[in-house]
Amino acid sequence: MRFSQVDVFSSEPLRGNPVAVVHDADGVTDEEMAAFARWTNLSETTFLLTPTDPAADYRLRIFTPGDELPFAGHPTLGSAHAWLEAGGHPRGTDVVQECGAGLVTIRRASDGQGGLSFQAPPLMRSGAVSEEDLAAIAAALGVARGDLLDSAWIDNGPGWVGVLLRDAETVLGLRPDWSLFGDLKIGVVGAHPAGGPADVEVRAFCPQFGIPEDPVTGSLNAGLGQWLAGTTLPASYVAAQGTVLQRAGRVQVALVDGEVWVGGETRTTIAGTVAL
Repeated sequence: MRFSQVDVFSSEPLRGNPVAVVHDADGVTDEEMAAFARWTNLSETTFLLTPTDPAADYRLRIFTPGDELPFAGHPTLGSAHAWLEAGGHPRGTDVVQECGAGLVTIRRASDGQGGLSFQAPPLMRSGAVSEEDLAAIAAALGVARGDLLDSAWIDNGPGWVGVLLRDAETVLGLRPDWSLFGDLKIGVVGAHPAGGPADVEVRAFCPQFGIPEDPVTGSLNAGLGQWLAGTTLPASYVAAQGTVLQRAGRVQVALVDGEVWVGGETRTTIAGTVAL
């Protein structure tokens, strides 16, 4: 089968988040998909399939090394890139992906430079975080409870809870205790000062998926945008992510007509075939 490995969310080669994409994967079993995802050991591995919904251009299954996800952001953009590069033609102006979270719309950049963006899917869980969970989050992050300035459930599939910290320096200085995470998947955000490398710094912690820290995370940034864009944060902003991991992720988040769009650069790094 045709195989692509696409770097997502960085304009610098090898500085984003790679996703492994298997094309025309209808004949691959669930067990083979899970085994290949464990073998690639990337944050996500995806499989392009024939859609079951007539409104979709393709169907996507998304696996971490430890689990299958109904939705994830950088695999969505990387897989759309791979599908288009392989000769895929959307039925309409935009690409429509079918996945466990339903239909997701993906838009190509109008400047023709290769950027893609997806419309954030509805949150599966939102609202306030309990004091019990906040105490556990503070302990896992290694900060005081009072350092959590705000919080919310922003789960669009992976299970994210979002936490606002004082600033980007605080975010970059976190040293989590993985043994205290339990089932928590924590996303943190803090603002950079004016003139910084981006508007905010984001980090994503999800050890249960076999990925202690995800380099650059579309689903988390989508949830953060649905929570904070246009209120605590500007309606349009750029998030830096992956700095601690020596990546240079840049995620563009925009609130447009009440909908959050999440985008960034995509480029193929590896192309070939895979035998499963």
